[in-house]
Amino acid sequence: MNESDKAKNEKIKKMSKSFNILSGDSTDGHGGFGVGTLNLNNITPVFVDVEGGEAFVDMGALHARSAVEKGIKFLKEKEAVPNGKPYWLVWVTVEPLNGGPTYVGVTACEMTVDREIRRGYKSLPEHVNNMDKSLKRRIVVSQMDDRSKTILKDFLFDFDEGMWERADDQLKEDLTV
Repeated sequence: MNESDKAKNEKIKKMSKSFNILSGDSTDGHGGFGVGTLNLNNITPVFVDVEGGEAFVDMGALHARSAVEKGIKFLKEKEAVPNGKPYWLVWVTVEPLNGGPTYVGVTACEMTVDREIRRGYKSLPEHVNNMDKSLKRRIVVSQMDDRSKTILKDFLFDFDEGMWERADDQLKEDLTV
């Protein structure tokens, strides 16, 4: 190995130590196809329509292509969309636990959408971070308003009562109004 190759290897080692996007090797160290991929098989995006009083699943939200988001330019300031319709995008992670599938991670992100002006508000970093928190089995719903909590709680319970019963007590407490 010549000096140039050694210098490149040292640079790569330094870069890999300073910026680690995903911790752990999802492929058990074989280093082949799929290294560093994030498994989204267990996460489901649930929208809470606050004014409509309903919750629904839209898998398009995984890539910001849900029915709520299509055709909307999202702004970083909530005040820029004063007449926006309120929504919550809730990331729900389900895994086998306590004898069956269970809600293990539930995190909520605020959104507003004004279809008339084709503008909306959402914080993309918040959405990404909350998706990550949900995958890491965290519950972050205390910031939701009471009406939204009730809609989400009813949706999760009605979807599968057993999954609700097996869920962590923190989720049940945080969604109790």
